[in-house]
Amino acid sequence: MTERTERSLAGTAQPHPRHIARGKVVEPRPLGEIRAWPKTFADRLTAPLPGVMGMSRLARERALRPNAEGVRGIHRLPYAPGPLPATPAGTTSVTWAGHASWIVRTGGLTVLTDPVWSRRILGVPPRITPVGVRWEDLPPVDAVVISHNHYDHLDAPTLRRLPRDTPLFVPAGLGRWCRRRRFTCVTELDWWESARLHGVRFDFVPAHHWSKRTLTDTCHSLWGGWIIGTGGRDGQRIHFAGDSGYGHWFGEIGRRYPGIDLTLLPIGAYEPRWWLGDVHTDPEEAVQAYEDLGARAMAPMHWATFLLSAEPVLEPLTRLRTAWQRAGHPRERLWDLPIGGSRLLEPAPRTISG
Repeated sequence: MTERTERSLAGTAQPHPRHIARGKVVEPRPLGEIRAWPKTFADRLTAPLPGVMGMSRLARERALRPNAEGVRGIHRLPYAPGPLPATPAGTTSVTWAGHASWIVRTGGLTVLTDPVWSRRILGVPPRITPVGVRWEDLPPVDAVVISHNHYDHLDAPTLRRLPRDTPLFVPAGLGRWCRRRRFTCVTELDWWESARLHGVRFDFVPAHHWSKRTLTDTCHSLWGGWIIGTGGRDGQRIHFAGDSGYGHWFGEIGRRYPGIDLTLLPIGAYEPRWWLGDVHTDPEEAVQAYEDLGARAMAPMHWATFLLSAEPVLEPLTRLRTAWQRAGHPRERLWDLPIGGSRLLEPAPRTISG
């Protein structure tokens, strides 16, 4: 770990975290606002972080990566890159580039989520599947959302490919890291806060996770997911979970944002459970999170790209499909796309009164 995440020191003081976490969804914040934040967000943790004893146990059990049997399915991982779909006005499309990186086209904007186009990231083997969309094939990027500062979600080499006036939407405490890299429109948000860009609203919502990028910055910036919506009567709303364990926040997000059309949920990097259960959902928990959110459809992510944990590489999708069937959900509402795959979000049926 060589990069430092620094906190923004300018702006006005913020309300106590509990006030924000329990408050109502507030009006959008100004774009590019420079704000001051607490020195730590550790009081937002919903579970204690593992200590030295946990790290020692992980090393003893050799549970950092799949065993030889678990990696034999790499050649069968779903990878089917294709051209980005036409996205007419008033519609939304999503394309999975791999891991937590999506190309979301909505409201006339092209938005990247946690873009990682690098072949490898710090501390893990190179990616086991190529990126689903070549960088050269992307349309102009109108905005980027970041869920938290872990290296598999905040990739400095990928961000360096962007024009420095690209709007970035990031968690509280991460703004200075971005501005030090000369980005000029960085909007930091706390949980339940939002901002607008050309008619598209970006709401930052909680997750059961944590943040760390160096040896000295644990929980110095916040973590969470995003609601990306076009608003209006016929607007469409996408939930991007970022990285999260299972817990009460999913139900709370569903209550505050009814009518989510599509949720992008993580299903991988979950074994061993004693180590990762608090911060990464397993496939069955992802199905429960989908139900808690009240979403119309679900697309899985955060698997089939990097070897971050010990489960066999094909297991996340197999278990997800089994859990989905057992829960009795319609098969067409599970968007288990291959890396590079796309899908158009059809408008939800509306009830006509009168």
